[in-house]
Amino acid sequence: MLTLFHHGLCPQSRFVRLALGEYGLTHRLFEERTWERRHEFLAMNPAGTLPVLVDEGRPPIPEARIIAEHLDEMCGTELGDHRLLPRDLAGRVEVRRLLSWFCDKFYTEVSGPLTTERVLKRQMSRAQGGGSPDTEAIRAALANIRYHLAYIGWLVQTRDWLAGERLSYADLAAAAHLSSIDYLGDVPWNENEAAKSWYARVKSRPSFRPLLIDTHAGIPPSKTYADLDF
Repeated sequence: MLTLFHHGLCPQSRFVRLALGEYGLTHRLFEERTWERRHEFLAMNPAGTLPVLVDEGRPPIPEARIIAEHLDEMCGTELGDHRLLPRDLAGRVEVRRLLSWFCDKFYTEVSGPLTTERVLKRQMSRAQGGGSPDTEAIRAALANIRYHLAYIGWLVQTRDWLAGERLSYADLAAAAHLSSIDYLGDVPWNENEAAKSWYARVKSRPSFRPLLIDTHAGIPPSKTYADLDF
């Protein structure tokens, strides 16, 4: 049995949950509060970051993109043309480039600050880094999301999916990061119809359903979060 150490609103964790869903891999979830610096968790991933995938009897696998590569090696060939990491070199490079865009750049500029300042700080003590949200960080993230949406919109106006003709890890990563802040109601969908239509397609996939029924104590989802026709 696979176990994913995650946090419900962690965008990187959500990406792996979508990938596991697309592969049809049964797994259980263990919510990890990384700021508590639990010794057992640090033994699995000394970096203390999420997510971490554990397959009993095998070494723990940390970090979303490493997990994605592992899943491709383990299950990718079974998907044939629907493989989430393409077989051709150019396709693999483009998917990896966009994974870096969303898992690094988008996370640093948008989804990381918003989830941390709006949600995670509420759950931390001051000694753990909690306290009042940084309004400047929130303001910057809300400004940054606009050019990321514009980039997504441009990609899907020139391709069928973000990285090319087929759904790939790039789509799952982008949608996962957007879903975390969509839960908070912070995505200005009315500003880019192409990006909104693409997100609706990904959001309608069966792998997305577990994310849409997630709830987080004290933080209700936005009114349209679970609405497929938003």
